[in-house]
Amino acid sequence: MDVTGNPESNTKSPFYPGSYPNNADCLWEIQVENNFRVVLTFRDIAMQSGRCQYDYIEVYDGPPHSSPLLGRLCSGSFPTYTSSSNMMTVRFHSDSQYTFRGFQAHYSSIPADHNTTLLCLPDYMHAVVSRDYLQSQGYSAQMVTLDDSRCTPTVTSREVIFNIPYDGCGTVREENNDTINYSNVIKVTSSEYLIKRKKNIHLHISCKMLQNTWMQIMYAAEDTVDVNENQYGRYEVNISFFDSSSFLRPVRDSPYYIDLNQNLYLQAYLHSSDPNLILFVDTCVASPDPHDFVTLVYDIRRNGCVRDPSYVTYESPQSHVARFKFNAFEFISRHPSVFLQCQLVVCRLQDYSSRCYQGCLSRPKRDTRPAEEKVHVVVGPVQLREGGGEKRDTGKVE
Repeated sequence: MDVTGNPESNTKSPFYPGSYPNNADCLWEIQVENNFRVVLTFRDIAMQSGRCQYDYIEVYDGPPHSSPLLGRLCSGSFPTYTSSSNMMTVRFHSDSQYTFRGFQAHYSSIPADHNTTLLCLPDYMHAVVSRDYLQSQGYSAQMVTLDDSRCTPTVTSREVIFNIPYDGCGTVREENNDTINYSNVIKVTSSEYLIKRKKNIHLHISCKMLQNTWMQIMYAAEDTVDVNENQYGRYEVNISFFDSSSFLRPVRDSPYYIDLNQNLYLQAYLHSSDPNLILFVDTCVASPDPHDFVTLVYDIRRNGCVRDPSYVTYESPQSHVARFKFNAFEFISRHPSVFLQCQLVVCRLQDYSSRCYQGCLSRPKRDTRPAEEKVHVVVGPVQLREGGGEKRDTGKVE
């Protein structure tokens, strides 16, 4: 369960305060505003103990597959945990034996240290250093640089601001099994040449991509007080309608009035300066309610499998683009407006073991690899043109 954006709320085990189910395995990803931290306090815990081997709660300092475990608990005191970033994960697990009341916890957000801040945006790293902080360390804004001298900061009355692209300004790209790491260093260097009374400051900036989640890290080294800034964000993907299979002219109208059986052309675009990523359309469903894609839906594509016979995939000009079409269907004639929700997956280009290269999964199995989260995009509304009958659109695949 993703609880992104809520500054304060409660989380609890399934059916709390009734008995939780056997063989449960639940995740709550708690994400608050950038440059804030999550504070999680447990208010009630009633579970099978036994050294927390069978039923337990795990709290992670970020995503569960790549972050430190802050604690595992099942009974006893009611602890409080504080994240080092704007994200925390709670995992609840039960076995097949006994069930109890479960747990209830409350989370809130508190401001992080604002001397230095970092945002991992779609096309660049946005790093900000406070001039008051520099002055307190004995430095001026003119002493803050990157190794690549062509990439200069914007200096305001209060801040030194760097917008550092992922594919330039000396940014280093590294890969391991489940992450892509983009890193750079902001240097604060004394102008004293013969005798140095101040130590240099290096602000190490790192944006780590775990599927569609960014982990943002900023810390100062070189014998100074370390500053740790951990932030998490999401990929930015947008979907647009186009008026033909040439995909030259996007449709600007909202709502988009169409005829029954008209071809609808859509393009999904991933905003990222990293060319080594690929976008995959996993699922697209239609619903008359933009806030409910469960109760009444029409499947166009699900788990990479085509469900609507008119669905066609088009060749894309680049890996950041996914293009497809389908025909307006009878579903739209029964409702005043129809919305589409598409779930898209971002993977490393040519990582043939990733979801993007697996195609149709008619019976998806639980993956042992780190979780591949999906980007959810809602587009619409689409409405049937007044008096619009069936239209035979013979748009060809180009």
